[in-house]
Amino acid sequence: MADLRTWVAGARPRTLPAAVVPVVVGSGVAFGYGKFSLWRAVLALLVALALQVGVNYANDYSDGIRGTDEVRVGPVRLVGSGLAKPRHVLAAAIACFAIACVAGLVLAAVTSWWLLLLGAAAVAAAWFYTGGRRPYGYRALGELSVFAFFGLAAVAGTAYVQMQSVSWLPWAAAAAIGLLACALLVINNLRDIPTDSETGKRTLAVVLGDQRTRVLYTSCILVPFCLALVLAPARPLSLLALAALPLALAPVRQVRDGATGRSLIVALGQTGRLELAYGALLTLGLAIRF
Repeated sequence: MADLRTWVAGARPRTLPAAVVPVVVGSGVAFGYGKFSLWRAVLALLVALALQVGVNYANDYSDGIRGTDEVRVGPVRLVGSGLAKPRHVLAAAIACFAIACVAGLVLAAVTSWWLLLLGAAAVAAAWFYTGGRRPYGYRALGELSVFAFFGLAAVAGTAYVQMQSVSWLPWAAAAAIGLLACALLVINNLRDIPTDSETGKRTLAVVLGDQRTRVLYTSCILVPFCLALVLAPARPLSLLALAALPLALAPVRQVRDGATGRSLIVALGQTGRLELAYGALLTLGLAIRF
């Protein structure tokens, strides 16, 4: 029976910035328009965190029962390593999705019922990433889903539930955050190219190959800084996000220099910290108007 520490490790804490940052940035947009709502922001954060942990457990379960996690370098996998029974990991995933659905239902009730469709799509995307007969994560579509749900939907959706409307501003910010979230998945899949290739898991990294995946990662890291410049005419302090650029140097250098295996685990953590710093600075820039 896995202990609490093992379950926490199985939730993959290094991926949680991808859930936290979009909600914080979307709330920064709402604050800048004078329409920030703390309780709605908290519920949006609960939805995002529950979905992130849920998809991590669901991925652990689906890959584990397929046998694609038996040999890997990355963080612990509960099913693949035999630390937890598959049904227990599946139950944990379902519980997380249920929490996200309840919180999302409350937001939909006070905002707009069409959000239920978005919530259903998010849960379906979380499950079918590696679940079902034809998981899209095995068909090079994982990054597209992350960009859509942990970028566009999360940032713009958080802004919408507080503002009741959205302008171009949250969409531009969402694109930047979505790319940084994609960077987390890209570097994770870059590390796993050897094992994924052997098990028939055709991630985008497997399809592109090692060198082009490294270029993709670098682009996902650097383009958000260009988008901060795009936001500057409307929110000049968005340029504060550029102060996070030094944090991008170490992981980009490691990836460009050909780091593999455990070295990429370090770079994954650095990418998460970069997203947190960029998101915090961008939020501050979006929240302050003058």
